[in-house]
Amino acid sequence: MKENIEIKKSTLYILGIIIIVIFAGFFILRNGENSNKEIVGNVAVANEGEIQKVVIGMKNYNYYPNTIKVKVNQPVSMSLDKTVSGCLRDFTIREFGIRKYLKTPEDTVEFTPNKKGTYTFACSMGMGTGTLIVE
Repeated sequence: MKENIEIKKSTLYILGIIIIVIFAGFFILRNGENSNKEIVGNVAVANEGEIQKVVIGMKNYNYYPNTIKVKVNQPVSMSLDKTVSGCLRDFTIREFGIRKYLKTPEDTVEFTPNKKGTYTFACSMGMGTGTLIVE
């Protein structure tokens, strides 16, 4: 009978550790999410308002989300969150003449898209890419 009680205690300890690991993983994964945009699939839609604020992260060695929708003739402020590293911090949108090294998440690229269309954004080496849709 004593052996049976010890097995139950050890099983409870193991289950408790598993539950703690699952919760810790959930909260760690949530920290990487960007809360200032709506992500539908892999498309981010910028917030409504005077300045369209977009924060881009990094997932699988590429920009995430890698498709951004903004409105024409409305100012855009883009930044890269803390998950972005390496050459992906050297951000370019050639069609709008933008190339800027965004060293920290507080650094931004600000521009006003003045023509509708689909444009490519990338790092300076072209390793990380994405699509900017101006509607």
